Amino acid sequence: MKPLQGLQKPESHALRGVLCDIDDTLTTAGRLTTVAYAAMEKLQHAGLRVVPITGRPAGWCDHIARMWPVDGVVGENGAFYFRYDHTARNMIRRYALSATQRAANRARLAAIRDRIIEQVPGCAVASDQNYREADLAIDYCEDVARLPRNAVDKIVALMRERGLTAKISSIHVNGWFGDYDKLTMTRTMMRECFGIGLDDEREAWAFVGDSPNDAPMFEYFPYAIGVANIRDFDGLLPHAPAYVTEKCCGDGFREVADFLLAAR
Repeated sequence: MKPLQGLQKPESHALRGVLCDIDDTLTTAGRLTTVAYAAMEKLQHAGLRVVPITGRPAGWCDHIARMWPVDGVVGENGAFYFRYDHTARNMIRRYALSATQRAANRARLAAIRDRIIEQVPGCAVASDQNYREADLAIDYCEDVARLPRNAVDKIVALMRERGLTAKISSIHVNGWFGDYDKLTMTRTMMRECFGIGLDDEREAWAFVGDSPNDAPMFEYFPYAIGVANIRDFDGLLPHAPAYVTEKCCGDGFREVADFLLAAR
């Protein structure tokens, strides 16, 4: 990973938007700080699109799409995108799976949830699970004492044994039925909402993240940036970002925003 300053200013000047994870990328110690929120707003005011790409649940994403200075949000690791049309006062919701499929999968996920809780002492169902529509989130460090790596790996293994796609974020292990991920729904959103084919324009977008579930985005985008705390996952990233900030979490995101805005 190169220092962020290695991203040449003429390249950053040509960017059309910034995609970003939320937990430990925008947030710091579980809080959305003033500087990180202001950074999103400044990016948008400068004419860049801002889209969080998160593992957080549908209930949160409805609020984010309505209330934050963003152009939409991809949630539950690619299960959907939400985009709020402020002029029409209408929420656009697009899911990877049908309502029937999601309902059937939730029933199957309940049994897997119970098995994981029984077999991995110290983990817990994520506190935001009730607001999810498509996946199972197991907490390994957000509201519980941090579990060792072997316990996190066991959660992943138990999910995969039951046919789930399983990804590790900075706070949860998320599992779902389906082959979608953050990147697949990002591409769908860009095409349907903005008429953008990302394969032709991937160099016009930056992505900022911090953990293994961001790996598809890190691999895809030439201007993929990790906030400094991504080093906590050294050796666990299938694909690392091209660049890394000096600062961690929300301060790292602000560092990215300041760098890009200076180029404009």
